[in-house]
Amino acid sequence: MKVVVIIPAAGLGTRMTSAPEAKGKKPAPSKQFTELAGTPILIHTLRKFAASPEVTEICLALRANEIEPFRARLEKEAFKKKVQLVEGGEHRQQSVAHAIAAITAAPDDIVLVHDAVRPFVTEEIIREVIQAAQKYGAAIAGVPAVDTIKEVQRTAEGALITATVPREKVVMAQTPQGFRYDVLKKAFDEATADGFLGTDEASLVERSGHEVAVVMGSARNIKITTPADLELAEFYLRN
Repeated sequence: MKVVVIIPAAGLGTRMTSAPEAKGKKPAPSKQFTELAGTPILIHTLRKFAASPEVTEICLALRANEIEPFRARLEKEAFKKKVQLVEGGEHRQQSVAHAIAAITAAPDDIVLVHDAVRPFVTEEIIREVIQAAQKYGAAIAGVPAVDTIKEVQRTAEGALITATVPREKVVMAQTPQGFRYDVLKKAFDEATADGFLGTDEASLVERSGHEVAVVMGSARNIKITTPADLELAEFYLRN
């Protein structure tokens, strides 16, 4: 059995730069290329999977014009694992679909999908998601909700609460999300045929009728999408 990691990194990451800062200035780099302690966030993320003994190879989906420049950056890292670069799509699901089409895997091989901007994933989380995906066919990392969760109805003025969701029934989804190749491929094929767009890979697998297990993630396994997230990430690195 092999483990292939797909990292969709073709997004623009518009939330990383506030509107006032963006006016009249040179466009900021996509969030995955924003530097964290002098190194692009994406490189920090890749290093975690390249160092994992469970991972066989990595497939990275980038925008077309970023592939060759990033290939040169990868050469400096000299990863011992294969890192395949493919062209991403207009949204995450399309980028992952392109990567699935580019890899070679047996039905029971494991495919992990991980956010490009979650650089604090641990070896323990990676290993436990892989093991759960082997056992159940599909698994994600997640953490219990600590805040009260409200269901709302959107209005022109904002939102109105319609229900309070019991916290014990809620987890905050993280990545990696892991699947047997045949389970993930089936879910993506069905979503494509039906024109369905999900929020993550697990939502497609759930829709396909397959149960998805949850293993414990970490509060530190943050997704860096805003300047505040970047400040927190810098704190984590310093400490």
